[in-house]
Amino acid sequence: MMSLDSITLYLVATMVAALLGAMMVFFGKQENSPALKWWGTAYLLGAASVALWTAAGERLGPHLYLALNAVGFVACGMVWNAARVFHGRKPNWPGLVLGALAWVAAVTLLDPTASMLRMIIGAGIVSVYAAVTASELWVERRKSLQRRWPAFVVPVMHGCVLMLPILIGSFLRPHDAGFSSSIWVTVFAVELVLYAVGTVFVIFMLVSERTVTAHRTAASTDPLTGMLNRRGFSEACGRVIDREAKAGRPVTVMIFDIDHFKSINDRFGHPAGDEMLRLFSTVVVSNLRISDLSGRIGGEEFAALLPCSLEEGVLVAERVREAFETSGVVVDEGPVDTTVSIGVAGGPAGTELEVLLASADTALYQAKRGGRNRVEAAEELPLSLENWRRQSAARVGAPQARPVTA
Repeated sequence: MMSLDSITLYLVATMVAALLGAMMVFFGKQENSPALKWWGTAYLLGAASVALWTAAGERLGPHLYLALNAVGFVACGMVWNAARVFHGRKPNWPGLVLGALAWVAAVTLLDPTASMLRMIIGAGIVSVYAAVTASELWVERRKSLQRRWPAFVVPVMHGCVLMLPILIGSFLRPHDAGFSSSIWVTVFAVELVLYAVGTVFVIFMLVSERTVTAHRTAASTDPLTGMLNRRGFSEACGRVIDREAKAGRPVTVMIFDIDHFKSINDRFGHPAGDEMLRLFSTVVVSNLRISDLSGRIGGEEFAALLPCSLEEGVLVAERVREAFETSGVVVDEGPVDTTVSIGVAGGPAGTELEVLLASADTALYQAKRGGRNRVEAAEELPLSLENWRRQSAARVGAPQARPVTA
């Protein structure tokens, strides 16, 4: 009776794995997720190999039995490649079959009685696949350890659990009484069912987390320039300002406005205007440090936040202005003027972003009124945002700003 129970449990486990594999392949096609397709196919192959091994065993003949074992190692290789594809890397085709080839070579060349050595080689192959799979899923160290550890443990378990039935079959044949009556085999069959369900849960958790992150990134990114949009810029700046406030360091904000941008659209068309925006975003990013933030906060208006003093920010703004002016854009109708007006404002540690933007906007207005293609630094922060909004609407009574010469 125990023999029937063990075989039944293994068949149930393979049916569950096959069902979950088919589900992952289906959702992989629905969501256009290559990684899910790889994982699902690996499940299907693994389930097929274990099912055939359980039902037929050596009755398939030595060659088919050897090939059946090799399929399990290919499934392990597919799990590794699924992790690679999940992180945007290309599949490693030689590595996919290397484990299976190594197993076939070992079984062919070794003495048929060296069953222990074959088991060690098989376990070693699975361990290598498990290790490289775990390392692939551990790549995104931006995640907290608490949320990343299941992705590290699961591939290790996956390789071991998937291959253990085949490795056991090298010693404990289905017709052996020890194999059929072993309570450990029954427990292992139950664990295989639970593992299959748990593994798919973790895989979908990883894919779902990736999808949510992609949507969140898209919601905070300007599609034309690839920079942060107003929402993303505000959220990122809030984090930087809080960090700098704890350290007691000042921050500086600058607002850029491309001069006469509407005339560029009118004269050369919107495609030329879009190209101008992309060019300017490249100039800004190229002249800022990796610790600085920048974004497109409106039509032709950009902003940046730098964890530095006002004096340092003015130097950076001037560098951006000069780089854009000398970018040398030429269209069929001739050269295009590439100039930008910049307002800069700095504040002590903990100054709110809206206050800094208000002051920088006032300085930008001064730059435009002073002839454009220039940098203006605000000398003081607005007393209140409400007063600044009223002043901006009327454009009168703005705080004085000092010009910055090249």
